[in-house]
Amino acid sequence: MNFENNLAFAQALDQQDILREMRNEFLFPQQNEKPFIYLCGNSLGLQPKVTREVLEVQLNNWQNLAVEGWFDGDSPWMFYHKELKKLMAPIVGAKPSEVCPMNTLTVNLHLLMVSFYQPKGKKYKIIMEAGAFPSDQYAIESQVRFHGFNPSDAIIEVKPKEGEYTLRTEDIIGAIEENADELALVLFGGVNYFTGQWFDMPAITKAGHKIGVVVGFDLAHAAGNVPLALHDWDIDFACWCSYKYQNAGPGGISGIFVHEKHFTNTSLNRFAGWWGYKEEQRFKMEKGFIPELGADGWQVSCTQVMPMALYHASLQLFEKSGFINALRTKSKTLTSYLFYVINEVNMKLGEEQFKIITPLTEEDRGAQVSIIAKADGKKIFDQLVANNVLGDWREPNVIRLSPVPMYNSFEDVFKTGELLLTISQNLK
Repeated sequence: MNFENNLAFAQALDQQDILREMRNEFLFPQQNEKPFIYLCGNSLGLQPKVTREVLEVQLNNWQNLAVEGWFDGDSPWMFYHKELKKLMAPIVGAKPSEVCPMNTLTVNLHLLMVSFYQPKGKKYKIIMEAGAFPSDQYAIESQVRFHGFNPSDAIIEVKPKEGEYTLRTEDIIGAIEENADELALVLFGGVNYFTGQWFDMPAITKAGHKIGVVVGFDLAHAAGNVPLALHDWDIDFACWCSYKYQNAGPGGISGIFVHEKHFTNTSLNRFAGWWGYKEEQRFKMEKGFIPELGADGWQVSCTQVMPMALYHASLQLFEKSGFINALRTKSKTLTSYLFYVINEVNMKLGEEQFKIITPLTEEDRGAQVSIIAKADGKKIFDQLVANNVLGDWREPNVIRLSPVPMYNSFEDVFKTGELLLTISQNLK
């Protein structure tokens, strides 16, 4: 598409957008009685308008049914997670039996590593991306120590080449192959939080399986953002949060994926709890853990009804929008337009004030564009916020802008570019 850097062009794209009405399903924060251009969905998604209504249903159930809400009412809490599973599965490309909403992201990462990180002999190392989100780094470090290993020895981090910001797939695969004799687990992010790079998950999985190693992913920045096919890609396990691209509220409930090929593997360790016990026998309260078949067998504590209600509200909007495929088509155009607008800003400034570190190729990125400000980065970011454009700031000099296709418009992108230009000119 040949883009134009003017308001009329951006508005014309919005008129052609088949998802443009989805924007009306969300509540936008305001400042000085004006709504923000919200470009921070990669950190916390906006609140769907239907959220209050869906939550109110469960609050009423609690009020009117109290403890009997576990078994009575239109959607008994005992089985509430099953309603979500049907809506979660298409977002990550899984069977409903392979997914389950539960806990929070890092808790689930730990629980899954209990099962899928099983070091034996000289095969004890974990390979991951350098610069992964700190929570992943801490979780992996602590798991390695739990097994008696030194993180500096047991964790292999794959770094970008000198002078580059993103990883090359061939370097990831090369690192897996080079360390084949010592690896016990391949554990990557799906989309890197800092650069927005979407890793080649099928290629990474294939490389790990080729050397007989389990492969898992943290999909915090991928689920609800990019099209996933976890089952078909033969990924062993994954987990994600729901509060970024899936708009389930701050600290929202997490989700897990376990490939069905592992359902009957009795050699897997797990930290068990009663909600993962075989459903039809759970309330017999008997000793001896018997897991429910499927991802549900990794549950520990009982259903978190209110967080699930928040997630349920947003999942209904994904269903309404046609799940991820329609969103992905718009997302690629939105980010491409943001690339174009930022380059236009640099051209008008006569220098590369903003260096884009997100992959140029559409298939290698999600709904995020990260830029390094050559100078005055924090001042520029603060001025964006003061003028009702809200992205987020990452030290030491990166501004992350996330045009989310569910609620962002092409006009949002154009106006952000205009503001970046004005602020930069005023700071000269």
